[in-house]
Amino acid sequence: MSQGRHTNVASRFPPLIIWIQPQGRGQSGGQARGLHTCSLFLSEPDGLWVEILTSAADFGQAFKFRATWRREGVGCGLRPCKMETQLPDLPVARIFSFLDPFSLLQVSQVNKCWNRIAGSDHLWRTLYLKRWGVCNLTSEKLGTQTWKQLFLHQTKAERQMALARPDDFICRAVTADLEIFEEVAYLSRNDFTVDGQKRSIVCVVSSKCMFYTLDVQEGVVLWSSPAQRSRIEYLATIPQMNLAITLDTKGTIKVWNCQDREALAVFAMPRACSSMEAFLSKDGPFLMVGDSGGDIYAFALPGLKNISKVNAFQHSVNLLHCSPDKKWVFACGIHEHILPKVFLAESLLKPSEDSVPLSLELPCTSCCSACWTPRAESRITLMFQRGADKAMGFTTFDLATKSTEGHTVIRAHQVANFQLAVGVRSPLQMAAAAEGLIVCTSGLYLFLFTIDGLQLQQLQHHQTLIVNLWVDSLHVLTASMDDSLHMYMWEEKGGCPYLKSCYHLGRGQYCEPWPMR
Repeated sequence: MSQGRHTNVASRFPPLIIWIQPQGRGQSGGQARGLHTCSLFLSEPDGLWVEILTSAADFGQAFKFRATWRREGVGCGLRPCKMETQLPDLPVARIFSFLDPFSLLQVSQVNKCWNRIAGSDHLWRTLYLKRWGVCNLTSEKLGTQTWKQLFLHQTKAERQMALARPDDFICRAVTADLEIFEEVAYLSRNDFTVDGQKRSIVCVVSSKCMFYTLDVQEGVVLWSSPAQRSRIEYLATIPQMNLAITLDTKGTIKVWNCQDREALAVFAMPRACSSMEAFLSKDGPFLMVGDSGGDIYAFALPGLKNISKVNAFQHSVNLLHCSPDKKWVFACGIHEHILPKVFLAESLLKPSEDSVPLSLELPCTSCCSACWTPRAESRITLMFQRGADKAMGFTTFDLATKSTEGHTVIRAHQVANFQLAVGVRSPLQMAAAAEGLIVCTSGLYLFLFTIDGLQLQQLQHHQTLIVNLWVDSLHVLTASMDDSLHMYMWEEKGGCPYLKSCYHLGRGQYCEPWPMR
């Protein structure tokens, strides 16, 4: 069909084009099996023309499909006509899986059949997970609501958040009774609730050597521990099991259910500890602790059963990070000559008596921070500081395992590496974002880089040093020394992601006293 025939119709139907390339070519030079060419076009001024051409050998036949819309008079809407050929549900669903949410809503207007397929839970659940990551909602929690309704509801809530104003928020000032918060972690799960009702429960460690759970929205202290003999230095939570783990300066680990006054389990470490990581894997909840002698301990929770102990370094283990898929454990000591290591988590959690845990050193000296990349679970970005001028930089590795003659080895491929410009202050916080991006703070500024070092943005919305950074698939939050907070949201323009400034909450603005009850 000639290109000249395709012109835009009413603005109600903006152009929609789908093009599915063949995934390869066969031995005879022909196209590979599967869907090959699919085109959806807006057509003549009086209607919508849709054509799908596919050599779908996987479905046992080739299709040429055409559906038309026609306009019934001036000023009237478009009304679907009868299709010449009815394409089976399976190839239509496969084609629709390539569409974005807006286009999927568009094709659902073609006819009843397409509306039914375009509204399937499989398509909308896939879009939901792509947009917001892992979701633990079950069919029982969804009730009568569909994944399409859930997606649209969450999109609306996200839009409302982006358009929020500072006076839409309530800031609660904690009374002096709780002293200073030294560690904070969420105890409530990060799941979306169908009815939109959700409690925000946090665990906090105060300077009074006590441990609390707080309902942030209601301003209520729900539970408090007895005063501890030593200052609590590390805090971790496993929200899915309502567990909190504390580690004090004497090396005492305690597991709490945040309901009883006494801990569920206690373990005394032989040496002072320098890092802690808790996570929930498919095999259950686990805890890893690094000590000052370079040893890494693995415990099964909630009973704190010691599973394994491995010596990783000659110096303290200062960084411990488990990958999002719980396959890898990153360990590092902040020392100029120490090379960081990645361990296969399974070899630490299910140790074998006749073999040492599988690990690999990463060629990056003077590592001072690291983070895993969301939705690319085997990719890790390291921040380093080297040379007499203490130049900062970032390096990114992709990890994989390979089995050869019955032996498994870890392979690391360096995919990117760059140093910051000389004038840039040493970053205090860093995080990896999806699509190969790095977010970091430096002084008063927030920077957005590609993993190759291309600076995409430099943002300043604080008057004092930025001391905290939070990055997820939707938002970026920064907090500064003057207790102000700024929120950004991820946007996309021309296929390139960027951060959009949403609002700033200054110190004392809209602040209410904490209604201690």
